[in-house]
This record gives sequence, structure tokens and C-alpha cells, in this order.
Amino acid sequence: MIKGINHKGFHVVDMERSLDFYCNKLGFKKAFELNQPSGEPWIVYVKVTDGCFIELFYGGAEGDRDRAEHICFEVDDIQETANKLKEKGVPLEVEISQGIALNYQFWIVDPDGNWIEFMEMNPDSPHMRS
Repeated sequence: MIKGINHKGFHVVDMERSLDFYCNKLGFKKAFELNQPSGEPWIVYVKVTDGCFIELFYGGAEGDRDRAEHICFEVDDIQETANKLKEKGVPLEVEISQGIALNYQFWIVDPDGNWIEFMEMNPDSPHMRS
């Protein structure tokens, strides 16, 4: 059902400082960026290894911190995964949808209120081309 961890999301106060830390100090690579539909900067993806990223969200203490602070598991079949979780009594907090990066995703919350994302990768997504 789960192939591995695709990414971990963080809110950052100073994007340049964070990119310096993750890229120049830890040796990861800036992979790509996504903007909000309004055109404003939203997320910078830093590639850790093939298929594994860190999502850096603009906004620091502002915005939807609950969902930005999350872990994402990559799955082969988003519908099958959602159905299995529902069968086990796990409600989907956010139903399956296709995101800006073309991948399909849904969200649940663990017993302590932590957000968990499940994602099926689209071959045309920037994740797959990075």
C-alpha cells in the first residue's frame, strides 16, 4: 500500500535562510517551486534523494500551519489506499483530489491531530522530473 515517504512539509520564516541551510549546508538541491493560483509564491521543494523531498512553505507563523506541517506517504493506487483506510474506520479529512503538481492526494489526521497526506504520483508532475 505505501511505497515510502515522499516529503515532509515545514513552514519557514525566511526562505533564503532555509534554502541556504538545506542546500548549502546539508547538501540537498532546490528542485522546483509551486505558486498559488493567484501567482504568489507558495512552496519550494528541496530534493533529498530521488523521490524524497522537503516542502518549504512560505509564511512562517502565518497561514494553514496545521496542514503545512505534515508528512506525505507515496502510494501506488490512491483509490485503493483510501478505500482500505475507510474500511478500517479511518475517515478522510480531505477527499481525493488532483493537486497543482498533477498528483492525486488525500489527507487524514492521526489520533493526536497530526496531518498525514497520501499521494499517487503523476508521471508528468515536477516531482517525477526533478
